[in-house]
Amino acid sequence: MVEYLTLGLAGAAAVLALASLLTRPKQGVTPQEFTRLSQELQEELRAMRTELSGAIHATVQTTAELQANTQRQVADAQNTRLRELNEQLSARLAALQQTVTDQLQMVEQRMKTSALESEQKLENIRATMETRITAMQADNGKRLDEMRRTVDEKLQKTLDEKLQQSFSRVSEQLESVYKGLGEMQTLATGVGDLKKVLSNVKTRGILGEIQLGAILEQILAPEQYAENIATVKDSANRVEYAVKLPGDGARPVYLPIDAKFPIDAYHALLDAYDTADPAQVEAAAKQLEQRIRQFAKDIHTKYIHVPETTDFGIMFLPVEGLYAEVVRRGMVERLQKDFKVVVAGPTTMAALLNSLQMGFRTLAIQKRSSEVWDVLSAVKQEFETFGTALEQAQRRLNQANDDLEKLVGVRTRQIQRKLRGVTMLPEEQANALLEEE
Repeated sequence: MVEYLTLGLAGAAAVLALASLLTRPKQGVTPQEFTRLSQELQEELRAMRTELSGAIHATVQTTAELQANTQRQVADAQNTRLRELNEQLSARLAALQQTVTDQLQMVEQRMKTSALESEQKLENIRATMETRITAMQADNGKRLDEMRRTVDEKLQKTLDEKLQQSFSRVSEQLESVYKGLGEMQTLATGVGDLKKVLSNVKTRGILGEIQLGAILEQILAPEQYAENIATVKDSANRVEYAVKLPGDGARPVYLPIDAKFPIDAYHALLDAYDTADPAQVEAAAKQLEQRIRQFAKDIHTKYIHVPETTDFGIMFLPVEGLYAEVVRRGMVERLQKDFKVVVAGPTTMAALLNSLQMGFRTLAIQKRSSEVWDVLSAVKQEFETFGTALEQAQRRLNQANDDLEKLVGVRTRQIQRKLRGVTMLPEEQANALLEEE
C-alpha cells in the first residue's frame, strides 16, 4: 500500500510538472525546450508505469500466497474439528442405541403381557358390538318398512289428489275451450251475416243513416232537425237529415246532411295495403276517390240550393278509418273547394253538431234578451203608475188621519167639559152597580 501511495504521488508530481510546462510558452519558453520537456516527461511516465506494473504484480503474488496459506490452515482446523465431532457423535450414537435396545426389550415384554389381555377385551367388545349391531339392524329394518309403507300411502294419496285436481282443471279448461269455440262459431256466423248485410248497397246506406240519426238524436233537440225532407222547393230528392237554421222569414234555412258508406271500395283499399303492391294500392285509392267525389257531386246537385239551404252540405262517413283515409289523401279541401261539401266522420260530426248547438243557444239567448228588455220596459211603466197611485193613497191616508185627529180631539174635549160637574161615585158603589147590571 505504501508503494501504491508513493507511485500515486509521483504521478501527481508528473502531472503538475506537465501543467507548469504547458503554461510556460506564454512566458517565453521556446518550442524546442517544450518538446524536450514533453519527451522527458513521457519517458518518466513510462518508467513509472513499468515500476507500477511490477509493484502490482508482486503485490498480487504475495496476496495469493497469503490466501493459500490461510486456506490450508482453515482446512486443517476444520478437519480436526470434524474428526472430534465425528468421534463424539459415534459415542453418543452407541449409547443411544444401547438405551433404545433396552427400552424395546422392556416394551416387548410388557406388550406380550398386555397383548393377551387386549385380545380378550377386544373379543368381548367385538361380541357386544355384533349383538348390538344385529339388534340395530333388525330395528332399523322394521322402522324402514314402516316408513316405506307410510311414504307409499302418502305418495299414493297425494298422487291421487293431484291427479284428481289436474283432471278437474283440464276438464274446466276443456269446457272453457268448448264454450269459446261455441262463441267463436256464433261470432263467425254473426260476422258472416254482417258481411252479407254490408254487401247490399241499400243496407249499407240504412246502416249509415241509423248511425247518423243516433248522433243527431243525442246532440240536437227533435225540433232542431228534420228527417227525409226535400231541402229544395218542388224537388223530388229528399235528403236523409237536415239541420234547421234560423232564416229571415218563417221558413228555416236547411243544412243538408247525407250518409255515405262505400265499404266495398274501402275494403278493396285495405286488401291492397295488405298485398304491399304500390300499383294495386294506387288503383284502389283512385277508385275510392272517384266514389267519394261522385257522392259529393250528388249532394251538391240534389240538396244544396241557396237561399233555401246553406251554401254547403255535409257528407257523413260512418267509419273512422274511412274518414281518416279521405283526410290523409287531401280530399277534404278539394271537396270543399269543388262541391262545397264538408266530409265528417262520427267524431267530427259530433263536434260539428255541438258547435251548431252552441250557436242555437247563443241565438236563443239573444232572442230572449230582447223579450226580457220588453218585459222590463213594461214593468217600468207599471211601476211608475203604481208610484203615482201610492202617492195618492198616502195623501188620502194623511187627510183621514187629520180628520180623525180633529174629530177625536174636539169631541173628546166637549164631552169632558159636560161631564166635569158629575160627581164620581165611590169605588164600591160603582162596582156594585156594575155587578147588578
